[in-house]
Amino acid sequence: MEIVTVDRERAAQFTDEVVELAHNTGPASYDCQFGSRPVFDRLVGDSWLAPGTLFGYDETTLVLDGDDLLGIEIGFAGPEFEHRKKPLRSLWPPIIEDGVVTSDELAEIGRRSYLASYLNVVIPASAYYIHALSVRPDRHGQGIGAALMKDAIERATDEGYRVVHLDVLSDNPAVKFYEAFGFEVLAQTVTPIPHSHGVPMEQRMSLDLR
Repeated sequence: MEIVTVDRERAAQFTDEVVELAHNTGPASYDCQFGSRPVFDRLVGDSWLAPGTLFGYDETTLVLDGDDLLGIEIGFAGPEFEHRKKPLRSLWPPIIEDGVVTSDELAEIGRRSYLASYLNVVIPASAYYIHALSVRPDRHGQGIGAALMKDAIERATDEGYRVVHLDVLSDNPAVKFYEAFGFEVLAQTVTPIPHSHGVPMEQRMSLDLR
């Protein structure tokens, strides 16, 4: 098992697995925002291969066993969250052209994503933000998530961040995992309309590095 980063060429071989791992971090939220898996899968798959975007391979750490992907951690400086959301707009035209989503459906996705955005509180510039940390379900309990978290904390410390932040839905068993690393809940948010569609409370969790 090794913890690595990859270039675009190698990243392409893991697209389907990364999409599934990303969805596993918040299925209720993503299903509410996107309405269907095909739309989510296509956007995140395209984002994975586009550096500078929210799910881009350029800020992703992978755990590999040979060519077998076991888990991922996507993380970056807090302010980059908003910067990396904006380039996603350029990915939509080909998705529409390919018939995966219509313009009307995209408008509804935009509305739902706007409403769901209130789940996430502001990320300070002093924070390293873990956007996604996910391990294949069949490899849970083998220390893979812990290895990814330790690697992220070490990098954040070395790069001078004051804290590590992440968002997690309150019903996610990973909450206990984060607490075991010393993360504490800073904020709990419920957005009424997404909540009425099955999205539970979101928790912003923080780990002090100094």
